[in-house]
Amino acid sequence: MELQRCTVCGIRGQSICNAINDKELEILAQASSRLTFPPATTLIEEGSPAIAFFNVTKGTVKLFKSLPDGRRQITGFADVGHFLGLTNARTYSFGAETVDTVQVCRFLRPQLETLLTDYPLFERRLLTEITGELAEAQEQMLLLGRKTARERIASFLLARMMPPSPHADSAVEGQMVSLPMTRVDIADYLGLTIETVSRTLSALRREKIITGTDNHGIRVLAVSRLEDLASGQDNR
Repeated sequence: MELQRCTVCGIRGQSICNAINDKELEILAQASSRLTFPPATTLIEEGSPAIAFFNVTKGTVKLFKSLPDGRRQITGFADVGHFLGLTNARTYSFGAETVDTVQVCRFLRPQLETLLTDYPLFERRLLTEITGELAEAQEQMLLLGRKTARERIASFLLARMMPPSPHADSAVEGQMVSLPMTRVDIADYLGLTIETVSRTLSALRREKIITGTDNHGIRVLAVSRLEDLASGQDNR
């Protein structure tokens, strides 16, 4: 059953599992367990023992740091293919909560350490994942430190933009943006107020850069214009 779960997994090609070949897949399957969590479930509690690691296979998880007064700062969003909780420390340095219904493959620490020892390609794939997280952290520092509200929101929309589906209706214009999180979460992540986020999105709609959809999503109509805006090259 475990092997079949990994064999038919639709996101294997974009996750850490692609470092394991088909013959070794059964070992990976036995080392992990598949779990499903409803929205607003604590997946990782900041400061708790780091005994497990998670590969997101469905849904979105928000990552955050807690402040002494109880407030939380959202530091990122982990989507399908992201690996959470890898650390040399004994405790987690961040918290994680599900945004929508989330499925993960969970690896207990001893099982993961065995995989890293036995499969160098698996370890290399995890190193790539960590390098990507560092690049995202640097981008977040730039986002909060130097960019205007319009530039922050444009950058966020571009980062969340989904690739065109091969089965998409050619008559439908633009590219969809994945936004399962609330406006409050977006504002927190970008270091803005919810009023600024709403006002800026409304302005982008009026300028026909984005448009709303029937399910309250967002579609980007002018990708190049949004890219210019995100990089500070659009002064209109």
